[in-house]
Amino acid sequence: MTIKEKAAAMKLDSTRMASQSAKTRNQALAAIAKVLLANQNEIFRANEQDLAEAEKNNIPEAVVKRLKFSPQKLTDVIRGIEDLIQLADKVYETQFVRELDEGLTLVRERCPIGVIGVIFEARPDALVQIASLCIKSGNCAILKGGSETKHTNKVLFKFIYQAAIESGLPENCLFQAEQRDEIAELLACHESVDLLIPRGSNAFVQYIMDNTKIPVMGHADGICHIYVDKDFDIEKAIPVIIDAKTQYTAACNAVETLLVHKDAVDALMPRLNKAFHAHNIELRATADIAEQYDGKQAADADFATEYLDLIISAKTVSNIDEAILHINQYGSHHTDCIITENQEAAEHFMRMVDSAGVYQNCSTRFSDGFRYGFGAEVGISTGKIHARGPVGLEGLLTYKYKLYGNGQIVADYASGKKEFHFKDLS
Repeated sequence: MTIKEKAAAMKLDSTRMASQSAKTRNQALAAIAKVLLANQNEIFRANEQDLAEAEKNNIPEAVVKRLKFSPQKLTDVIRGIEDLIQLADKVYETQFVRELDEGLTLVRERCPIGVIGVIFEARPDALVQIASLCIKSGNCAILKGGSETKHTNKVLFKFIYQAAIESGLPENCLFQAEQRDEIAELLACHESVDLLIPRGSNAFVQYIMDNTKIPVMGHADGICHIYVDKDFDIEKAIPVIIDAKTQYTAACNAVETLLVHKDAVDALMPRLNKAFHAHNIELRATADIAEQYDGKQAADADFATEYLDLIISAKTVSNIDEAILHINQYGSHHTDCIITENQEAAEHFMRMVDSAGVYQNCSTRFSDGFRYGFGAEVGISTGKIHARGPVGLEGLLTYKYKLYGNGQIVADYASGKKEFHFKDLS
């Protein structure tokens, strides 16, 4: 069966998937968690095969970190599934009820999107998170992971699909695309696929957008910033910056650029530079910082680079508005933070920075569906339409309008015979 034929079959099954009860969907998630735990040794063996091939093919270290599926990552995805099960069901939730006129009632109701295609990077845990979220939200999903994790993904999908079908979900609820050339086929399925979510490089996401008629939601680069304001607390600043850079260096929400108010440089940089040395972080900075703190002088390209490595660019700014301008110009609209004790400055920064996540005095690594209490995420959306930031359960739902009448016709309202009274009901 071709991707086009499979997508068409999934489209037909999407209404059946959407109509599954919350109990059935939660039972499927519980079964997935159970089967993954029961077969973890087979999963880890497959992952070791992927890691060996990555080493053989000289895959970059940042990619290797992402593709490693450790016992801790298995624990994390299981916990994410358990959290999803506990989340209140949003499918067919009523958003509002409005009486347009007596006997004419409008209801807006959440509903699944339908068939979602997700093309994601070399992270096996992403496959588990995405499949789980699509099941919880009543969507069918076509999953295409990175070739670097082909062995792990194949085993993971086998167990996930097995648990889903045995729990009573429709035959076409999930499908795994395994070949690279299937991406082009998927992009042509605009009659059957309702949404594409690509996760990867900026160039890859742009390629997807340029070569499909299917609506696309997602993000590319994660160029995240921390701005240290003049009214900062150094006891907060140092741990936050180090965590944002080192806690998971290869993540899209790791900080890449540090902006420092000119009046904060002397108080911040001596201690911060010691912390950089202790964590083997390479500093690339504007001349004033680089010369004094053993850094390399940064080029303009550094401020537009997602390093995914133990490298950070730094720049002195004269005021908060210069920092905001820099972030809006060079950033990827992902997650940016201000470190300040001045609440007025914080609110100004958070209002003016055009990013999906804007933080005060905390690590950019908090930008994550699990840490937001979404259970998991299919990705981070840096766009402004439909969903923004970590895309969890609600981001995979749209809505429909249901109008209940009793023989009303528009002609009566157009002629003035009847009038709307628009009364919102509880």
